[in-house]
Amino acid sequence: MNVAILGCGHVGIELGRQLAARGHEPIGVRRSDEGIERIESAGFDGVRADVTDREALAAVPDVDAIVFAASSGGRGAAAAREVYVDGLRTAIEAFGDRENAPDRLVYTSSTGVHGDHDGDWVDEETSLDPTTEKTEVLVEAERIALEHPERYGFDGTVARYAGLYGPDRYRLERYLEGPVTEGYLNMVHRDDAAGAVRFLLEEDLARGEVVQVVDDEPVSKWEFADWLADECDVERPPKRTKSERLADDELSEAGRRRILTSKRCSNEKLRALGYEFVYPTFREGYRDAIDAYRGH
Repeated sequence: MNVAILGCGHVGIELGRQLAARGHEPIGVRRSDEGIERIESAGFDGVRADVTDREALAAVPDVDAIVFAASSGGRGAAAAREVYVDGLRTAIEAFGDRENAPDRLVYTSSTGVHGDHDGDWVDEETSLDPTTEKTEVLVEAERIALEHPERYGFDGTVARYAGLYGPDRYRLERYLEGPVTEGYLNMVHRDDAAGAVRFLLEEDLARGEVVQVVDDEPVSKWEFADWLADECDVERPPKRTKSERLADDELSEAGRRRILTSKRCSNEKLRALGYEFVYPTFREGYRDAIDAYRGH
């Protein structure tokens, strides 16, 4: 397959690496020279283009599939809309209008679209209840990803990511030092976030569908922090309840909503499709980080 990875960053580069290793031809698309250098140092070709610029996307060759993995860089809802809604629609139209249009699109979304479910389990059939302007944008983007490609004769898939971790994103100190606020963590290692998309492409699965990409075991933050401390052979961190954290006058509105949002995300569908996790839980996924911490 020829696969264009639009917004080829943290997960995109790993996806490209996996695709290239298996004989496919990935093309990473980034806006900056630095981004292109990172792509090429990972062993595959890069094209400099902005996903929100239709003319710039003309520099990307025809492909069998596009993966839209662009990020708004942690900025607010307006920036998110520019990338996830306007950029996604622009990309679909730019590739869809070609004589050799792609066969499918995979859009990487976030389990943040679920909102608060008071710690209950959620899956692909659970109704969405976004709690922030940014997650409302993500819900709109998911709809575009599933519906808009049909106008151009190809299929969209939504890969809905839980919290990403892995190389450069372990954040051990946050949990080892604390204080740790109660709630659930839904996680997926970067290698499995990329691996799941590669799997869906290679096996030609989940066209027109949503698939949650999350590992086997959502875990309470307190339990995770204590496990991590024990594994790192340090004192367990201080804890605080949600009400204690919410009493902080300096807490932002976005931070308040994050604390009040609680759910456990199921990966039953991805498992049933046949994906085998490299890191089924945080216990396997954090091993390298723990070993490195204990070695310093």
